[in-house]
Amino acid sequence: MASAGEQWVERYVAAWESNDPGQIGALFTDDAVYLTAPDHEPRRGREAIVAGWLEDRDEPGTWSFDWKVIHEDEDTGFVVVQGKTVYPAEKDYLNLWIIRLAPDGRATEYTEWYMPRKH
Repeated sequence: MASAGEQWVERYVAAWESNDPGQIGALFTDDAVYLTAPDHEPRRGREAIVAGWLEDRDEPGTWSFDWKVIHEDEDTGFVVVQGKTVYPAEKDYLNLWIIRLAPDGRATEYTEWYMPRKH
């Protein structure tokens, strides 16, 4: 059975593929904080997260994502994910995600780091 962190990432990727506001919103608590980069102003609250996601969305079929959970502490809901996003028409990115999950499996905090790599 997949861990809570793995389940969250699977739902995240499904939302990324669909850009469905309901799927996106279901990932986050009402008061969640989403940092699109560690030094950017965070998106605060589910509505702002969904709106920002849709504004910056990737269209289906324009990317692929491989990932693995490299650390998960179920007692604190702390999850670290390492990934690689490939945009065939652009660049590849190495990703590091830090996620804090609520007991119900939704994210209360999400921070992503991404480093571009040349093709």
